[in-house]
Amino acid sequence: MNLPFFIARRYLFARKSHNVINIISAISAVGMAIGTAALIIVLSVYNGFDSLVRQSLSETDPDLKVVPVNGKSFVPDSSAFAWVYDRDEVYNMSSVVEENVFISYEQQQCVAKAKGVDAVYEEESQIADHVTAGQFYLHRGEVPMCAMGAGVAYTLGANPSFLTKARIHFPIRDQAISLSNPAASIKSVDIKPSCIFSINSEIDASLVLLPLETMRELMGYNDEVSAIEIRLQPGLGQKAANAFRSELQSRLGSGFKVSTRIEQNAALYKMMRYEKLAIWLILIFVVIIIAFNIFGSLTMLIIEKKEDIGTLSSLGAPLGLTRHIFVLEGWMISLLGLAVGIILGVGFALLQQRFGFIKMPGNFMVTSYPVIIQWTDVVLTAISVALIGWLIAFIPVRSNLK
Repeated sequence: MNLPFFIARRYLFARKSHNVINIISAISAVGMAIGTAALIIVLSVYNGFDSLVRQSLSETDPDLKVVPVNGKSFVPDSSAFAWVYDRDEVYNMSSVVEENVFISYEQQQCVAKAKGVDAVYEEESQIADHVTAGQFYLHRGEVPMCAMGAGVAYTLGANPSFLTKARIHFPIRDQAISLSNPAASIKSVDIKPSCIFSINSEIDASLVLLPLETMRELMGYNDEVSAIEIRLQPGLGQKAANAFRSELQSRLGSGFKVSTRIEQNAALYKMMRYEKLAIWLILIFVVIIIAFNIFGSLTMLIIEKKEDIGTLSSLGAPLGLTRHIFVLEGWMISLLGLAVGIILGVGFALLQQRFGFIKMPGNFMVTSYPVIIQWTDVVLTAISVALIGWLIAFIPVRSNLK
């Protein structure tokens, strides 16, 4: 039998002569349980929001995006693009022209990102699932139409039910702006909104979709594009996707860059990782503060057990064994709270995931707080709290038993 563990367990559950020690120990265990549960729940909610952001980006950003290393446009006449068409990994491939433009609508104006897309994008895009007004299409017969993000439409006061057309402006390429007649240096196209869509605040506030030929007319392009967007087959494994990307990059050469969805939004994904780290650090700091209750509990217990310590010493027990007993006793308090906290945190997260009983205020894409449990978060939480509990137990024992 492990003697230090046996004695520590007896100390933990035995009634002390000073009841305040029992109370502080109970408070410590409850505090560690609450802190552990809070870590798991908050990180799971963050994972839920993170998943929503990634999902919204997947509906506007492609799996792979080919852009030129130098310049803003290129003609997609490389044999590598013909090779892409024949690959089983590819779900679809579309040509796009993107540029920041100035839009006027009656008396309102704003700057937005106009994205000209081809028929493939128009037919297979998931934008239609996020339409809040009107109907998603970029052509009515031969007449070009545009789709506006909700934020752009709000700024302009645009409505697809109105007959008013938006006017999109862009400086004429390769021509200096005339100071005497600036309007002569601006190319404009008139286009009516067919719908308003809402995906997330950033996209809603900036994006306008229009036909590729209209965007080329505005930009003064013939066959040029600013990017080729490639969507891979649903369910394609990460290994196969990476292999396809590497092969495509090799075929295109150094003049092009093939970016994944994460690389297309590198700043956003980096910010999301830092936010999660910040949340974890803040909650860990709270757990550390709670754990200091164990410090007080152990200090008082050591004072109460002076006679037992003397008896063990008289029986020949080394100081290390005595210290081990009290470290184990303090650590068991935190481990007890840890176990209860994991059960409460995971249980609460699973219930919210299943029933969604805590609702989101306001109008959002989801009605209740999204929750996704990542077992790496649970394991990291368990290791962190257990380590904190051991350190907090070790400090008073080391300082009081010399």
